[in-house]
Amino acid sequence: MSDLEQVYGIHAVSALLAHHPKRVKQLWLAKGRQDASVEALREQAQTMRIEVRLVERAELDEKTDGVHQGVLALVSPSQIWGEAMLDELLDRTSEPVLLLVLDGVTDPHNLGACLRTADAAGVHAVIIPKDKSATLNATVRKVACGAAEVVPLVAVTNLARTLQNLQKKGVWIAGTAGEAQASIYQQDLRGPLALVMGAEGKGMRRLTREHCDYLVKLPMLGSVSSLNVSVASGVCLFEIRRQRGL
Repeated sequence: MSDLEQVYGIHAVSALLAHHPKRVKQLWLAKGRQDASVEALREQAQTMRIEVRLVERAELDEKTDGVHQGVLALVSPSQIWGEAMLDELLDRTSEPVLLLVLDGVTDPHNLGACLRTADAAGVHAVIIPKDKSATLNATVRKVACGAAEVVPLVAVTNLARTLQNLQKKGVWIAGTAGEAQASIYQQDLRGPLALVMGAEGKGMRRLTREHCDYLVKLPMLGSVSSLNVSVASGVCLFEIRRQRGL
């Protein structure tokens, strides 16, 4: 089973069993852990005829590189969407689409947190470049607390071209930059929208910035000059939802 991926943590594994049970090949549980949440996972897996193994906690510690909570699933490789599937998503979405674009976010913890925030804000898909970006792995899934199993993650070869294609379909591109003139609270964000967040520390790349229809900023009142990308994404996404009356 060397080709299988790891998903660990109660919330991440629970979401996987709920949404993509056919991907789960084995469920490993720590011996001696018998609380209700773990027992529910065991029963769910057994009902689906998924092999369940009881192992020593030390074996789980060795197998994973994060807080596994006594739960580990071995699953078939991640399914990351391609740009063609993004077109299908746009065609079948009845409400004004809301997309989150992460331009070069390389920290898997930040990607996982952004996916979790995107799910909470009702984002239809998260878009990342294939190169110079974090991608789905066990850490991302653990931090996302199940959101990685329900929010489509679209990896594209050329982000600038993708933004152009979105514009042709009537989607506005809003970039975030500290030097923007308008704040997020002054901009009308109610139409079809792709919100672009830049990489940690560097912001958006030049070519990405050039393909934005407009730039917005978060007003910073304290001594720090910027927020963590997942925190900034959350503030912006929920302002968009507020304007849309949701």
